[in-house]
Amino acid sequence: MLEKLPDGLWATRYVGARFPGAPPVAERPGLADGANCQLFAYEVLRMLGLDPPDLRSSELWADAEFTERVTTPRPLDLVLFNATQNAWGAHVGIVAGDDQILHLCAEVGHPAVWSWQEFEDRPRYRTLVGIKRVMRRLRSPGA
Repeated sequence: MLEKLPDGLWATRYVGARFPGAPPVAERPGLADGANCQLFAYEVLRMLGLDPPDLRSSELWADAEFTERVTTPRPLDLVLFNATQNAWGAHVGIVAGDDQILHLCAEVGHPAVWSWQEFEDRPRYRTLVGIKRVMRRLRSPGA
């Protein structure tokens, strides 16, 4: 999955004010102006052919129309981490492969790939809230 991503993606800056639905996002979508973890994850999934809803983490966790909760992760699933089991304010990443989670966080400032253990080792991400699978695919041009 990681090899399918454009090189420029790795230069995306963490910008907490660029979240799904924020005014700058609506005016100029994409990652050129930076993103928070949610916006980053959704844009990456769109690059890879999925159509995730633009939801904040607690809305994503509650959603049953466009995503489903799963217990066994597979590539392109969204994962939510927090200090507690609370989905509000949870950090969102993408399962990229065996023991690989692609995400964008303030701590690093640009996209990173961490293992499940690296999340568990950090108090702010130590709890896996859960795993969500996007059920919609983008339409092909002309479809």
